[in-house]
Amino acid sequence: MSTVRRAAGIALVAASALALTACGPSEDGTTGGPAAPTATPPATTSPSAPAKPSAPPAKPSTPVKPSAPAKPSATAASVPPSTDPDYDVFPCSTYDLTFTANLAEPTTSSYLLKVTNKTGKPCRVIGHPVVTFGALDGRAKARGAAPGIEEAIRLAPGQSAYAGLMGGLKGAGSQTVSSIAMTMETDSDLKQVPLKASTPGLNVSEGNSVTAWMDNAEDALSL
Repeated sequence: MSTVRRAAGIALVAASALALTACGPSEDGTTGGPAAPTATPPATTSPSAPAKPSAPPAKPSTPVKPSAPAKPSATAASVPPSTDPDYDVFPCSTYDLTFTANLAEPTTSSYLLKVTNKTGKPCRVIGHPVVTFGALDGRAKARGAAPGIEEAIRLAPGQSAYAGLMGGLKGAGSQTVSSIAMTMETDSDLKQVPLKASTPGLNVSEGNSVTAWMDNAEDALSL
């Protein structure tokens, strides 16, 4: 009986040894039994391209240069001032003058007309006075020739010029007036305010005439 048990134990040991041999490493280094699943290596990803550096900050804009001041026009700069002291002396208007009328010859009812420059600048009296008679129509006729504007009398401030107003002959159609009104010739359409003067008993007819402006009273009444 003991011999049977001993044989069975030997057989068991041999089976165990065989099992261990089957489970041990093989000659190529692998263990027996079913092969362990091979781990799939993680997929490699291409390294991302390095981020491009952002564009450098924009350069500050060039400051705008101030524009150069405008040069005076060549025409204005190249034209020298006139050497003629009277180049800017304009004709006198009634706005520049005071006016009086004084009886010079009672028998002919003639009056001496006088204008005086009341401004601070010179002006020229040109042509003949333009004389009207009160509320009557018409004007005194020009008597004698008048100088051109370049030869006309230059009135400095405070200076005077004269003209002679000749009375008309008395007749059936004549009338008398107590005042006259005077404006100046200006060779322009400048509006003027008529200057009035008292002329009591002035006889008005077709024969009334007025001289050009003179620089003295005697010449004004002698024509």
